[in-house]
Amino acid sequence: MKALIERLKRPSLALKLCAAFLALVFGVVLIINIYPVALARDLVSANKRSSMLDQASLLSTSLGALETLTENGVYQAMELLDTSASYRIIVTDEKAEVLYDNYPVDSSVGKYAMLSEIYLALNSKVVFYSRYADEAFLSRAAMPVTSGGAVIGAVYLSEYDSEQSSLISGISSTMFRLSILLSLVSLVLILVFSSALTRRISDLVRAVNIVREGDYDYHIDVVGSDEVSALANEFNSMTDRLRETEERRRRFVSDASHELKTPLASIRLLSDSIMQTENMDTATMREFVSDIGAEAERLQRTTEKLLTLTRLDSSVEPQLEPVDLKLAAENTMRLLRPLAQEHRIFLKYDLSEGCVVLANGDDMYQIIFNLVENGIKYNTPDGMVHLHLGVRDGMVRPVVEDSGIGIPESDMPHVFDRFYRVDKARSREHGGSGLGLSIVHDAVVGCGGTIEVMPNEPRGTRFVVLFPRYEGGEGE
Repeated sequence: MKALIERLKRPSLALKLCAAFLALVFGVVLIINIYPVALARDLVSANKRSSMLDQASLLSTSLGALETLTENGVYQAMELLDTSASYRIIVTDEKAEVLYDNYPVDSSVGKYAMLSEIYLALNSKVVFYSRYADEAFLSRAAMPVTSGGAVIGAVYLSEYDSEQSSLISGISSTMFRLSILLSLVSLVLILVFSSALTRRISDLVRAVNIVREGDYDYHIDVVGSDEVSALANEFNSMTDRLRETEERRRRFVSDASHELKTPLASIRLLSDSIMQTENMDTATMREFVSDIGAEAERLQRTTEKLLTLTRLDSSVEPQLEPVDLKLAAENTMRLLRPLAQEHRIFLKYDLSEGCVVLANGDDMYQIIFNLVENGIKYNTPDGMVHLHLGVRDGMVRPVVEDSGIGIPESDMPHVFDRFYRVDKARSREHGGSGLGLSIVHDAVVGCGGTIEVMPNEPRGTRFVVLFPRYEGGEGE
């Protein structure tokens, strides 16, 4: 009982739809039952007004030929006229005394007619009155009889018409039965329609609850091409995106855990070796401590890159400002020169003026640093890394080329995926975590740019980055 009360307090969509459609049907039925009947009554009343006033005018004109109205004179005149209509006709003199009454039963001849219509007619008024009551039309008309400009009497007509009233009542009954039938059919259609609509919406609600519990593989069967079907298609697309996002998240967590676990395991193994080895010589201990420091640095680099990715993935909009890429590139190349000398790599760069973009300064540093650093690390002795910065077609275009080991064509579509390594053994050898190019890609996209990777001729790799040029200044 409590559940029913709560249900009534919060009516379902089906109940609301039924109530709305029933209200509409009720309004239509009400109009169907009232308007045609009222229109028919008005038409009958107008027809009676026309015919009765015409008849009264004919009688008034004919009797007006008499100088005075007497009972005998009026009778003779009425005999000459067509009074076969179903009206009761009463003719009075100027004092309202009845001179003629065509109703043989309860005749009022010789009596005074105390009727308001006759009183108004004797005062030169034309009167018509009709009303519908007791399943019949009661109509009355009165008109003065004038002779020489003076009122010498009045003509009064009355009619009690039940035949046309019966016809209108029959129409009303037929309309009522049709209304009942229409209401029943409408009710059935409303129930079917609302049930079908709400069932599909209920399926959507149930699907949302299922997906909310974590089942991202759930899909709704789409039927038709209406708005609800479009909503179902969008829901299926959303679950596909959620599933992909969840898969990437799990893969990211797995890869991140693996990346963090490897240096931690190495640090633990080396520290356990130190703790368990008695009288370890200084050189060996120094070597173990150096290895621990290297693994700690590797762990720190991986953690910093993960934090950078987290920042790039956040919904917070980056703070963009005009950045002169020439200055950023010069500073970055100066920092990477010692690494290049260590690997016997020749650094070359040519930087144009006016390469100003609206971006985040730290992101620009990350982009140039990671691309050039990769070119140095994955290169061959006496190799070359070339950074070219210029403007073409309104776009600032940093290009990094190297003569290194290159990237196989099959791996190129995946180099920007997180934790993806082209050669896992060599990547670990160079301290790579598979996050650098992913950071570059996200930073480029976050600043409104694009990045593309391709083979460099005759060997090596070529990265092309495009940013919209900032026209607000040359480097603020």
